[in-house]
Amino acid sequence: MIEPLLPKPAATGRPRSNDRTVLNGIVCVPVSGCRWSEMPKTYGDGSTANLRPRRWQEFGIWKKILGRAVKSAHRQGKINLEKISIDSSSVPSKKGAM
Repeated sequence: MIEPLLPKPAATGRPRSNDRTVLNGIVCVPVSGCRWSEMPKTYGDGSTANLRPRRWQEFGIWKKILGRAVKSAHRQGKINLEKISIDSSSVPSKKGAM
């Protein structure tokens, strides 16, 4: 679903790490609570998984992914867009940060 939204690999230079593997690593860190450096090697290099989401943010990729996911869920009747709300004020901060 999201593969067409991701930037194409460069035609020259070092081959880019597999997007699916890196995406799994990106998800692994917040779910498990580990540091990027502690991420299991099955997800590739921690620095790649740390850098790639920031680049995707710069290019607006995350916004496109979220938009496509919401549209897909709405078409399938899994969400009602008239009753959706996202509020981060109910999410606790890590280590007591504000």
